[in-house]
Amino acid sequence: MKYVYSYAQVRKADETTIKEGTPSRDLMERAGRALADAVKRAMKEKGISDALFVCGGGNNGGDGFAAAQFLVDEGEDVQILCLADKFSPDSLFFKEKFSGELFGRIPRRRYALIVDCLLGTGITHAPEGNTKSLIDFINTSGAYVVSCDVPSGLLENGVACEPCVEADETVTMGLLKRALYLADGVDVAGKVTLAQIGVQPMRKGAEVWEDFDVKKFFPRKRSNVNKGTYGKACIFGGSAVYSGASFLAAGACLKTGAGYTKLVVGRDVYRNAIGRLPAVILQEFEAVNGEILASDAIAAGMGAGVSGRLYAYLVELLGSYTGTLILDADALTTVAAYGTDVLKNKSCRVVLTPHPKEFARLIGKTVEDVLVNSVKYAKEFAKEFGVILVLKNNRTVITDGERVCLNPTGSSCLAKGGSGDVLTGFLTGTCARGVSPFEAAVVSAYVLGRAGELAEEEMGQYAPDASDIIAYLSRAMRSLEL
Repeated sequence: MKYVYSYAQVRKADETTIKEGTPSRDLMERAGRALADAVKRAMKEKGISDALFVCGGGNNGGDGFAAAQFLVDEGEDVQILCLADKFSPDSLFFKEKFSGELFGRIPRRRYALIVDCLLGTGITHAPEGNTKSLIDFINTSGAYVVSCDVPSGLLENGVACEPCVEADETVTMGLLKRALYLADGVDVAGKVTLAQIGVQPMRKGAEVWEDFDVKKFFPRKRSNVNKGTYGKACIFGGSAVYSGASFLAAGACLKTGAGYTKLVVGRDVYRNAIGRLPAVILQEFEAVNGEILASDAIAAGMGAGVSGRLYAYLVELLGSYTGTLILDADALTTVAAYGTDVLKNKSCRVVLTPHPKEFARLIGKTVEDVLVNSVKYAKEFAKEFGVILVLKNNRTVITDGERVCLNPTGSSCLAKGGSGDVLTGFLTGTCARGVSPFEAAVVSAYVLGRAGELAEEEMGQYAPDASDIIAYLSRAMRSLEL
């Protein structure tokens, strides 16, 4: 498991390290050494003989000045481009030590490798003036780009300014930056490498799980088991117009290892549902009853339609059910329309799986607000209502109000209708077989993302649909079984 940190947390850790006796200049020198090693490695791997460092006047530029001097000392052909007129004390120290060629304007010479040391984590607004021009120069150079710490122009929330450096590789110093794992950060950072320079965090950051962390939720089964061993899952939803959503959810649930998967649909869907998924227990919905309440996990809302009737069913479930209730799609929109306070009056564990638009409705914000403050709003909502929130995006945010996890797997092929239904179905089955709601949410997002990656490898980014993703779930799980 890795931990990632906000820019503010990183600055605090730096300050604490310095107060505890490590001079800031020593930290900059260590960062410069790590960056120089990464650049030299890239030059060797790519067969590149020269490099240009593009430095700002702040500490990120200081890392670049230090790194460039290390490479000059080792006989490498490197130069620096710097248009800044103000410098931090440490940056000025290493600038004045630099013995190589320093350009005060953009050179005509073309470089095959450029090192971005312009802004780092100090950015608070879109680049302007010379900084904007230098980012444009980097992005249009055609060079292999290595960014120092974070690509210049990447905000703390993972949103890329216009412009933002588009790096092939990012060498991040001391602590992993959360921005590299959110929103645009995934696209502009390229390969991320952590350089240890002696900075320690004050507390744990957001979690980023890896294969090893997920594998333990797929242990080898004992032989002396039966279908009752692995729980009962119930998928509740579906209307004549949107019946496919509940079928996708149930199909994904069947892949989880849960002992029973029940699909409960309205009368208008029931007849057409017969035989569609032979392995599920099909039931026509009339009212919340003891048989439904006996399920270990229930998912509600997929294709159900938004209505006061659905809200009444949700109120009843929240008040009388004692398992894990997953609310998705129309259940979320219904709660947003009829009142979120119902989430506070519950006898069960609750997981919400909104996409940004659904979440925006729940909290009364715009989609843009949600996208630029995803971790903050998700954590606040989960804490206020006592739920697990799974905010779906290219890097899904999972939180219980205290812990935060950013899912690192995924593919743009998942950006199609139905992918969320697959996630909800898989989550329901995973909860049913006994995994805690938070961990089940993390595992399910991880497996769905891995299935998307496998689908992309064989089918490309455009072709896979949600039913294809279900077919790849088994391969994703197989790669994670102990």
